[in-house]
Amino acid sequence: MTQTTPHRTNSEVLTATVELADKKIVDVGCGEGDLVRLMTRHGAKVFGVECNPAQLEKAHAQKPVGNEIYHEGRAEALPFADGSLDLVVFFNSLHHVATDVMGMALSEAARVLKTGGQVYICEPVAEGPHFEVMRPVHDETVVRAAAYATVQDAHKFGLSPVQEFTYLHPARHIDFAHFKERMLRINPDRADDFARLESDLEAAFQRLGTPGDGGVIFDQPMRVNLLSKI
Repeated sequence: MTQTTPHRTNSEVLTATVELADKKIVDVGCGEGDLVRLMTRHGAKVFGVECNPAQLEKAHAQKPVGNEIYHEGRAEALPFADGSLDLVVFFNSLHHVATDVMGMALSEAARVLKTGGQVYICEPVAEGPHFEVMRPVHDETVVRAAAYATVQDAHKFGLSPVQEFTYLHPARHIDFAHFKERMLRINPDRADDFARLESDLEAAFQRLGTPGDGGVIFDQPMRVNLLSKI
């Protein structure tokens, strides 16, 4: 990343890059459903797919903004018919797919898309303040590289590249307690490591973050790859 990389939020990049109104969309690895609700507000029919029960519970607990639907499921076995969707979104999620089935996840995306449908993949780059504060208990260097390598092989899975670009997203946490809760909800198996390193993590949180509107802000470099079904 260079210093000229623009600062943009993930939401504004998504809405500026792909058409949402009147589209049928799946958000794969939807987490607590923030993006599902955003795309629903923009006029899309959106399905969220999530395999983490704690995240899915959070999604269901939110007040619906429209007719969004959540499914328990996995990227490598999407619960949709062939050629039934206009857009498949992997937001901050492809690197969470097991490395040996990342290619299968992209094949599934191609399967459920209509001809000419698109795949929007937005992945965090393994650098920057947000990555550094997470790194002691959540080092994703290897899996993020594996996800990008899979994207570069998209043609093997019935997809062709449309565009690639990077930007800086201001990742925001209300406070250290909020950061901790989110990290452990996503990775409950790291609880012992977090407890052991908590004082160091909190010091890094304060050192690397910048106080801002609504909490503490960390620059996070992001990469978008837009693909199209061949």
